[in-house]
Amino acid sequence: MERDGRPEPRQVRLDHQQVRALAHPLRTRLLGALRVRGPATATGLAELLGTNTGATSYHLRQLADVGLVAEDPELGSGRQRFWRAAHDVTNWESTDFDDDPDARAAIEWIEGEQVRQFAEIAERWFAVRPDWSPAWRDAFGMGDIFMTVPVDRLEALKAELWRILDRYREEADPTEPGAEQVQIFLAALPLPADLRPTTPPKTEERR
Repeated sequence: MERDGRPEPRQVRLDHQQVRALAHPLRTRLLGALRVRGPATATGLAELLGTNTGATSYHLRQLADVGLVAEDPELGSGRQRFWRAAHDVTNWESTDFDDDPDARAAIEWIEGEQVRQFAEIAERWFAVRPDWSPAWRDAFGMGDIFMTVPVDRLEALKAELWRILDRYREEADPTEPGAEQVQIFLAALPLPADLRPTTPPKTEERR
């Protein structure tokens, strides 16, 4: 299926087998590298990620067994095997795995890894920030906002933000002059109890 001449992003909703297979530091990095950089060999991935070909070959096969990566026969020649990501986007809800303690532990590790990656990427940005132009330094960055909403409104907000992000991604032109690859994180977390304000007085008490 295509939209405006462009293919729809291939998506996968993680199942119990896939989440257990993906809960490994090298496997998450392999899948991320294939999605961002495109098809590659186990040797090329080993060089990129600072490991050895035996390790990348083994873990690529584990990812292939659960349908997260696949061989790309059009690129391979002889004994050289190219691998590609089977999907562009991974989806899940934490509650998908409430009935399986092992899968629940796996998704909790994956979510923790996302936080660790965010912290690492932010630290790398801080280190090289002076090398970027003022326009890009202003465009990059982070912020937060506080609000009080019921769960259905929070779900609606997240869905709307994802639609906006998907639209911008679909409209992106990698050949546009000055375009850069960026990574956008979306998070919604409860305000810690010790930071929450006291219950505001009723209207009649504020008069």
